[in-house]
Amino acid sequence: MEYLKYQDKMTAFGRLLKIMDELREECPWDRKQTWQSLRNLSIEEMYELADAILEEDAEEVKEELGDILLHMVFYAKIAEEKELFDISDSLQFVCEKLIARHPHIYGDVKVSGEEDVKRNWEQLKLKEGKKSVLQGVPKSLPAMVKAYRMQEKTAQVGFEWDNKEQVWDKVMEEINEFKEELVSGDQAKKEEEFGDLIFSLINYARFEGIDPETALERVNKKFKRRFEYIEAEASKPLDKMSLEEMDTLWNEAKHKER
Repeated sequence: MEYLKYQDKMTAFGRLLKIMDELREECPWDRKQTWQSLRNLSIEEMYELADAILEEDAEEVKEELGDILLHMVFYAKIAEEKELFDISDSLQFVCEKLIARHPHIYGDVKVSGEEDVKRNWEQLKLKEGKKSVLQGVPKSLPAMVKAYRMQEKTAQVGFEWDNKEQVWDKVMEEINEFKEELVSGDQAKKEEEFGDLIFSLINYARFEGIDPETALERVNKKFKRRFEYIEAEASKPLDKMSLEEMDTLWNEAKHKER
């Protein structure tokens, strides 16, 4: 039974490869695409997947995964046409990398848990020729995600606070420094200290097991939902309403969510 399921997966992947070949040959739009023209579309697909995951919508996750797989096959097809590499090269590369970075599975390395695995992963990347543990953090990541990933990666090599109380002390220190710059009126300094404050809050969230990007996006969705309730229930145009009137509807929205 497991073998049949495996064969089904291989058949489906082969079908996608065949369709990609046909589209590049016969469809005017698909034929003209390049890595550069697909880039923004791929980013959009990733955000659509992220939305589906946040909503825990299995049907949407299934659909978006298919779209992303299509993009991966598309990039590889273009590379194959340029005689650079093909999809099998990419797949073999990632397979070899996974084997090399899991010596506790494919070798004789012993680990005591997840943290050992993550620590070994970063050390192995450095042995492979990475000059910095931060080298693999994409430059174009959203700033909050990038901050979280940089903190996570540097922690694996020991650049880390001992406990969350120390991190909270740092948050309070950054709040006070930000307050001081608010008085100074220096816009550049205010921005810098505000950035330091956000960075330290992200670090504290990490210690609490909170994904700050997910947390903020949930708040965004909540804000959107409640404000749209105000728009829907308002008895007059919003610009004619007082803040108190809008706040009453806001609280109604909150009450309905409970």
